[in-house]
Amino acid sequence: MKNILFVCTGNTCRSPMAEAIVKHKLKDIHVKSAGVFAADGSPASMNTVEALREQGIGIEHSSKLLTEEQVEWADYIFTMTSSHKQLVVDRFPGVAAKAFTIMEFANGSEGDIIDPYGGSLTIYRETYNQLTAMIDSMIEKLK
Repeated sequence: MKNILFVCTGNTCRSPMAEAIVKHKLKDIHVKSAGVFAADGSPASMNTVEALREQGIGIEHSSKLLTEEQVEWADYIFTMTSSHKQLVVDRFPGVAAKAFTIMEFANGSEGDIIDPYGGSLTIYRETYNQLTAMIDSMIEKLK
């Protein structure tokens, strides 16, 4: 069983959304999320919860700051942006071989997942669609 860690900035939008999508799609995988600048204990944003609810996906989430324990636990670390990846590798140099942007791993391209923070529900839906496409490709590669 693989251990997957999703990383974004505050761990209230993109990484918890990715975590919830993977948990919904796969039962035989361990998945967590964290943020490079997260405050511990914040819930997922209301629009994250709503965008997932519209797809029949529930979420119970409490934000977590990225720790050495989490990166050591993970078999794969998927970041939402190249700057997140750089921060992870700078803080934890030993994990560089297992850290990827989700786009880099999923389809070999450069690019960032849209940051919906503070945006409309429409932006969160776009982020959901973008994440789902990347996760579907990621799952195929992990098999």
